[in-house]
Amino acid sequence: MTATLKGFTQQLVPVNGIKINAAMGGSGPPILLLHGWPETWWEWHHVMPLLAEHFSVVAMDLRGAGFSDCPLDGYDKATMARDAHEVMVALGHERYAVCGHDIGGMVALPQATIYREAVTHLAVLDVPLPGWTGWEATTARLWHFSFHMNRDLPERLIHGREYDYVSTFMAERFYDHSTFDPADIEIYAKAMALPGRTRGGMEWYRTLAADHAAALEYKKQPLDIPVLGLGGDQRFGAQMVPMLREFAANVSGGPIARCSHYVADERPDEVAGALITFLRAN
Repeated sequence: MTATLKGFTQQLVPVNGIKINAAMGGSGPPILLLHGWPETWWEWHHVMPLLAEHFSVVAMDLRGAGFSDCPLDGYDKATMARDAHEVMVALGHERYAVCGHDIGGMVALPQATIYREAVTHLAVLDVPLPGWTGWEATTARLWHFSFHMNRDLPERLIHGREYDYVSTFMAERFYDHSTFDPADIEIYAKAMALPGRTRGGMEWYRTLAADHAAALEYKKQPLDIPVLGLGGDQRFGAQMVPMLREFAANVSGGPIARCSHYVADERPDEVAGALITFLRAN
């Protein structure tokens, strides 16, 4: 079940009291990629080789996912941002760009805010962000947020049915199903079935009230680094730029055509192209 990608190596990096699994390859200015739920670093496997032609690419499993540790706590996004920052420093990257999708985007924003001297560029892909003025109204319409916040129940219901849950969940959020690879779903489902990982993923949601309160404070000091917001035109694409302008002054981006939530899976060429253009132009 171990996912490997030609040209990339993996290692466990000790940071912030735990070990984080990171995949790395390429050369040039560094960029960190942060995945969402219910995926792992493998979310980026189509994008990584394209970026590696220009950049040193690091893609990591968030705490609670894949082969990273899944401790009992520390799932607030500021702590997860510290994990991510310390991974980059441990790998020798004192200054770097960060790109996060879904929950990874919720980690990337505080990472750029807290570690301002380190983060040179921020990209956030298809996610409503804690702290956004539309946060409560939008998340109230997303059934899985309230389901995942329940203590213990999701873990009990999903146990032994990881493939059924992951495949159905992701299928609802694809526009172009020709990009929906059952082999990738198998990787995510088997990763979720590892001890503690279903709970780890649920914990990302159980901290969101605290994450929202923290993000309201971030807005008081807007970012001045270049920020890119992208999303599927069938999902959050139209909201990404105006949402991010609540947190930063220099925001560009917009929707990706014929695409829903899983932008790196459905439209990897467009995502990689946008990131390369963004990082080179700023």
